[in-house]
Amino acid sequence: MANENDVHDRIIDSGVVAVLRGIDDTQIASVARAIHEAGVTAIEVTADGKRASEKIAAVDRELADTDAVVGAGTVLDAPTAQSVIDAGAEFVLAPDCNPEVVRTCNRRGVVSIPGVMTPTEAVTAMEAGADMLKMFPATTVGPGHIGALQGPLGDIDIMPTGGVSSDNVGDFFEGGAVAVGAGSAIVDYDAIAAGDMAQVRETAATFVDAVESARSR
Repeated sequence: MANENDVHDRIIDSGVVAVLRGIDDTQIASVARAIHEAGVTAIEVTADGKRASEKIAAVDRELADTDAVVGAGTVLDAPTAQSVIDAGAEFVLAPDCNPEVVRTCNRRGVVSIPGVMTPTEAVTAMEAGADMLKMFPATTVGPGHIGALQGPLGDIDIMPTGGVSSDNVGDFFEGGAVAVGAGSAIVDYDAIAAGDMAQVRETAATFVDAVESARSR
């Protein structure tokens, strides 16, 4: 397992965290492999479904020979954080700000990315020791909200998630994002249902190209 600083850097280098939600455990390793081959280094498996720990472990094994970092999302409490970390999660995301989740990650040397919307939530997360902040849902407030948070709080790492697409990803990076989280914009669920991993890879690569183009402006 990579150390905490290395995981943090790989997420930023990737520029995008691909969110794998509701994918069958018989397919998730193949999906993760295809998305990684498309250029995504950071892959999140959500913990809000059945067999989440098993899925995380499967993806971790599948990508063990690569530079990928595998994390868990939708982690709402400390016991779930413990469980996904035990399964191999190297970073933990949440839609909300729960200081106990952050502290659990800190004790285990795992990157924590709690969800925030307001300055109060951002300060709470930072004081708990969060490594990065997930601005969620991003399209509710828009790219300008990144700078609005950073203005009074300093140069904090913010990852917008929720509604980020190839069409608007450039606006979020221009607004100050260090990376973005993306679900259906990068994960082709129709192709997954058809078992077409080549199309899964192609869809992910299109989004990666959009991210690279946005970051090179």
